[in-house]
Amino acid sequence: MALFLLLNVSASATDYGYGTKPPQVENPKPPQVVIPKPLKVEKPKPPYFEKPKPLHVDVQGLVLCNSGIKPFPIQGAVARIKCLSEDENGYETAPLVILSGATDAKGYFFATLSASKLEGNYNKKWKLSKCTAFLHSSPLESCKVPTDVNHGITGAFLACSRTLNANKMKLFSVGPFYYTSKPKSAPKGY
Repeated sequence: MALFLLLNVSASATDYGYGTKPPQVENPKPPQVVIPKPLKVEKPKPPYFEKPKPLHVDVQGLVLCNSGIKPFPIQGAVARIKCLSEDENGYETAPLVILSGATDAKGYFFATLSASKLEGNYNKKWKLSKCTAFLHSSPLESCKVPTDVNHGITGAFLACSRTLNANKMKLFSVGPFYYTSKPKSAPKGY
């Protein structure tokens, strides 16, 4: 009976894969490393590549008549704006002169120097400097003599401005400029 049990044990061991053959073991695959592709990032364009909107230089002021007790506004008066200019090569060009629109009932005038209009002249880019505002004309026969109050004759420099970003404009204020009815006599020696 011992022989029978021994045969039974050996037969059962071979039936279940515990025989003389070693079990088959699969070799594990190495882990795959995925290298991510670099993302294509577009660099933002610097602002100098964008075409800037034209900058407007605007001048405003008042023209009044000082011939009586109290000054009053002159409707229809005109101011003159004169700027020195250079072309894109740095050469001085002829001065640029523009006239304001006629003053309104309150004596208010407004003049615009547009950079886009200046660049279109002769296909050149202009650089403006040393702009001044003057009295140009008065429609009143009784108040036609210009005075140099606030540099109405010699020219008021456009120095102080404020930039209005919504409209892309630099706004300069001058004056008030005055006309009078009588010329003053020049002091002796002139």
